[in-house]
Amino acid sequence: MIILKSEHEIEKMRAACRTVALILDEMARLSAPGITTGEINKFAEKRCKELKVVPAFKGYNSFPACVCISVNDEIIHGIPSHKRTLCNGDIVGLDFGVIQDGWYGDAACTVGIGTISEGARKLMEATNESLYKGISECREGNHLLDIGYAIQNYVEGLGYSVVREFVGHGIGRALHEEPQVPNVGVKGKGQKLKAGMVLAIEPMINAGNHKVKVLDDGWTAVTEDHSLSAHFEHTVAITPDGPEILTVR
Repeated sequence: MIILKSEHEIEKMRAACRTVALILDEMARLSAPGITTGEINKFAEKRCKELKVVPAFKGYNSFPACVCISVNDEIIHGIPSHKRTLCNGDIVGLDFGVIQDGWYGDAACTVGIGTISEGARKLMEATNESLYKGISECREGNHLLDIGYAIQNYVEGLGYSVVREFVGHGIGRALHEEPQVPNVGVKGKGQKLKAGMVLAIEPMINAGNHKVKVLDDGWTAVTEDHSLSAHFEHTVAITPDGPEILTVR
């Protein structure tokens, strides 16, 4: 069942999403050669305590950290570690959420560490742009799969591939609500979008093929061909006036 949110409830979500955007931006600035992914996670946990919010991911289905940190060919759900040091040329996906006053916010970005390759830069730019292509379809009367169609059509036109196994989702008082939001689709298919829906739109785009495998830790998803992957995400409310990005940075 899709849960529509009232304006009052969306205002509560705006507050949670502002906190997500703030901490995510701080983590992005902190990410540099020589820092470990464990240190970034420790920083995020400290900021959650300071701002009196609950990290949404820690303990979710037994995930052990506050932030999913995915490096290079890791697509999503990378587990932070004090043994994993970021190096010049890496690209790093930061996926983060909080619970504030009973409401969830969720966002992600991919950042370059030091000087990155032209190929990595173009992949990141294309993935970020595909997110906004998808968000532009979040309008009353459009169809759910219009979002995935816009993302897929854009990135495949540039020679990239779209991860199928992981999708966006509804969000509100739970981290994952209905509906699931695929990053591929057929225009005009799927349920109609309505004002009051709040969706986490999150394209995961690979430089190589779309195939995925999950490592032995049970969490970290990587590209099967070891190509680079990028991930961007916003929490978006569908309003009578169009999409509103709640996690704007």
